[in-house]
Amino acid sequence: MILLLFIFSSLASAATLTGQVELADSREASVSKQKDYSGVIVWLEQKNASPQTTKPGTFTMVQKNKRFMPHVLVIPVGSTVSFPNSDPIFHNAFSNFSGQPFDTGLYPPGTSQKIRFRREGVVRVFCNIHSNMSAVIIVLNTPYYARTEKDGSYKLEGVAPGEYKLKVWNERSAERTLDALQQTITVDGDRKLAPLRISESGYLEVPHKNKFGQEYPAGGGYTGAPK
Repeated sequence: MILLLFIFSSLASAATLTGQVELADSREASVSKQKDYSGVIVWLEQKNASPQTTKPGTFTMVQKNKRFMPHVLVIPVGSTVSFPNSDPIFHNAFSNFSGQPFDTGLYPPGTSQKIRFRREGVVRVFCNIHSNMSAVIIVLNTPYYARTEKDGSYKLEGVAPGEYKLKVWNERSAERTLDALQQTITVDGDRKLAPLRISESGYLEVPHKNKFGQEYPAGGGYTGAPK
């Protein structure tokens, strides 16, 4: 009975936080003309406490039509991501300069490779064969995260009372811009958070190299079986 009362009390005190994001100074047509503010990641990290433990899971990032799908994937620390190759050509997913470095190696159509992500961070994913392929895996040690809808709205549910640092990530914003948006909030019940205006000015996309630190060959790279 005491355990049931404790569980009921915990559930009753859990809060729902809602908020709104607006993207500004964008060079993307979908943002500037259609006001598409989707795909921004918002999360909470507990302050002055031991790191929030999360339950690892299994996720999938498919390679199809020379694209990673989904383009942005959010996972808890310790989770495993499968990279199935659904194209009729070889692929080689890798990351070597941000987040957790990894390399699946070259593998053929109809097969898959798995990578476990053991630490927090933003992992930028590329293909060693096709320079136009890219994706992002955001590894978090918190259960409180959300992805914005097209109108910029988001919802964080089941948040336990306490003090948190609110963080935000947007692919087309400079790191210093996102750092400046961090804020401390106190959760003691349902609430609507202050709107976030995220500038996309000042962001420069740096051309990446292959996993060996070399330029990609002209013409798009190798597509067949290994020789």
